[in-house]
Amino acid sequence: MSEKPKSTGAPAHQNVTFPSAGSTAHGYLALPPSGRGPGVIVIQEWWGLTNHIADVTDRLAREGFVALAPDLYGGNVAHDTDEAVRMMQELPVSRGVELLSGAVDHLLGRPEVTSDTAGAVGFCMGGGFVIYLAAADPRVTAAVPFYGVIQGELPDFSALTAQIQGHYGELDGTIPVEKLDELRAAIQHQSGITPDLRLYPAGHAFFNDGRPEAYDAKSSAQAWQSTVAFLHDQLG
Repeated sequence: MSEKPKSTGAPAHQNVTFPSAGSTAHGYLALPPSGRGPGVIVIQEWWGLTNHIADVTDRLAREGFVALAPDLYGGNVAHDTDEAVRMMQELPVSRGVELLSGAVDHLLGRPEVTSDTAGAVGFCMGGGFVIYLAAADPRVTAAVPFYGVIQGELPDFSALTAQIQGHYGELDGTIPVEKLDELRAAIQHQSGITPDLRLYPAGHAFFNDGRPEAYDAKSSAQAWQSTVAFLHDQLG
């Protein structure tokens, strides 16, 4: 593992490298003011490891967490929707989960991390990956998907150990409310866990303050306050 200073000129925020999925992965790590705390994985939108995702990682660190945002695109950042769709489609879900599990390995192995398990917070594509990762990796015990986009079939939730608090927009046409009902029912039936899936009077990407056309300040603030409290409650 090696670390380097953050470069503002880089296409993606990276300041840490670690072994993952048979190769060297990169990510953005932020430490809390105390230097130690519970571990949380932050999973990017389909745009990549952008300023917004690095800012969320920093915000979690200020709340007392050791936060790691793994770079699933290897340093690339999408500049328009077509490119974002292509980059997301070029990352198979199974490969993304493998990379994320490697990030959990790294995070839980760091001396600054005080928790035995990890939380995961993700947005859009990353919100879907929160669900897939929690279903596949029992070391993730607190899962927070923001308007998570599920790619393809739902995973098998029979090994799920995580409590789930999800944040979704009532006006989000990409994730209809009936899809959330299906997700909730599948999780309950297969794992016995009842996910807390919350709706806000907002659309898709309402938490992304870098997109003024989508950002909803009130819904964002409510979701963030709930997320921080949930992670502290679950991880200590």
